[in-house]
Amino acid sequence: MSSTPTRCLIVDDEPLAHQVLKQFIAQTPGLVLSGQCRHALDAHEHLRQHPVDLLFLDIEMPLVTGLNFLKTLPAPPATILTTAYREYAYEGFELNVLDYLLKPFSYERFQKAVARYQPPAPAATPAAADPHLLLKEQGSLLKVAHRDILYVEGCKDYVKIVTATKTYLHHTTMKEMVDTLGERFVRVQRSFIVAAAHIKLLQPEQLVLTTGDEIPIGNSYKADLLAFFKK
Repeated sequence: MSSTPTRCLIVDDEPLAHQVLKQFIAQTPGLVLSGQCRHALDAHEHLRQHPVDLLFLDIEMPLVTGLNFLKTLPAPPATILTTAYREYAYEGFELNVLDYLLKPFSYERFQKAVARYQPPAPAATPAAADPHLLLKEQGSLLKVAHRDILYVEGCKDYVKIVTATKTYLHHTTMKEMVDTLGERFVRVQRSFIVAAAHIKLLQPEQLVLTTGDEIPIGNSYKADLLAFFKK
């Protein structure tokens, strides 16, 4: 059983069956009662409005039998059949039910059936896209990951994007680069934007990067730079 409560629905036309199942659910850690229905039509409406993980379903009920009801569900919850009739066991397992509880059943037998329930694995979270720049190079587009950039230097109508292995020229403005690179980069001078992760030393007049590169600090940027590091 998972740490998230398992929501249960009882569908049975017998009041005694409701009492027994309600009591068993209440005394089983991890189970919560989502609802109780006396016939399949009510159950169909409940499932339409409320999420249910585990269904305790009687077979012999008025209007629509439990098995026929189960066949109508496009995506049924995990189901445990509860019935007084053995002859439906094979058909029940053909519908991939978790277990078949033959009335009257004990709490121990109930626990064994519930133990078969395995909550569905959570959907995999898509990996966050690695932020990058798309740069034109020899008629193609080249991806340069933000994490590979050491610093950016302004050069009139272009910027130099410096990585540990190569320098790229890109036709854009320093303001646009500040907006594009985001909070992991800091502007330290009118012509320099530096990756915070690559700063090794902060000196009064310059930064020293992990690569040994020295970047001058502009007077008008010192206060913002200090605030950035304190943050």
